[in-house]
Amino acid sequence: MAMVLLVEDDDTLRETLSYLLRREGHDIMAFPDGQAGLEAFAGQAPDIILLDLMIPGVDGIEVCRRVRQTSSVPIIILTAKNTEADVVLGLEMGADDYITKPFSTPELLARIRSAIRRGRAVNGDGSADGSGDGVLTAAGITMDVERHRVTVDGHELTLPLKEFDLLEMLMANAGRVLTRRQLLNNVWGSDYIGDTKTLDVHVRRLRAKIEQRPAQPTRLVTVRGLGYRLNEA
Repeated sequence: MAMVLLVEDDDTLRETLSYLLRREGHDIMAFPDGQAGLEAFAGQAPDIILLDLMIPGVDGIEVCRRVRQTSSVPIIILTAKNTEADVVLGLEMGADDYITKPFSTPELLARIRSAIRRGRAVNGDGSADGSGDGVLTAAGITMDVERHRVTVDGHELTLPLKEFDLLEMLMANAGRVLTRRQLLNNVWGSDYIGDTKTLDVHVRRLRAKIEQRPAQPTRLVTVRGLGYRLNEA
């Protein structure tokens, strides 16, 4: 059972999702606007947030941004928009995943279950179970897994949880090519059923932080047709 915060202004959809999630055994906090959602989030920390982008008052993008200032709770965007710009903007504000309306109920529930499991697999210090302790180094990057700290060329970075997990996976396999599916399985969960756009956006965000020239990466490189590789040096 999980506490789900649902922010959706469509009354019918909000009521339907609330019913389905309660039937799954979850507790639901459901609100039609962003300000109410933020107040609920501040009052009781949920296990996952389902967030529509087009909501009245404080919109979904701004809700996501504010939540990410203090929390790494999983966020799944529910959106009727299907343009890449909308999806990218939501992910860049810190969302973990997105699903486009209209969506199938089994797919949404599968994504929710996966996100909740992934969120609960994170220890209090921010590192994932089974990730291995100690310090990782590669390409001028140092990661202290236990303390959830990353430095690049001696400068400390602040990384959201998904970016940290992604970088950890890449650093633990520095010099090796990891396929998109391998990265999705390890960072988003083996039952992740979304497309690879989520991964690509997170890679782009990582490059903006660890590369001197993100458009011409030398540390985190694309291996065309396969996936990504973090160089060892």
